[in-house]
Amino acid sequence: MSKKKLKKIYKYECTITGEIFKTTSEAKSPEDLTTVSAYYQLHPEKDDRPAEIKIKVKIQEEQEAALKELTE
Repeated sequence: MSKKKLKKIYKYECTITGEIFKTTSEAKSPEDLTTVSAYYQLHPEKDDRPAEIKIKVKIQEEQEAALKELTE
């Protein structure tokens, strides 16, 4: 019988947006971690994503903001 290998999951919080995300590897400096959306907010000139992805992300952010506003 073979044993199933368990992967340890690490949870980190984005220093800019406060969003929590998971990784399977330990970060050397967790205080420097940011999400993809936070990176593109800091560096809009490097945003080379397709237009359809940008539109989807913007719609999702607006929906999350509206939901947050309703729950407060």
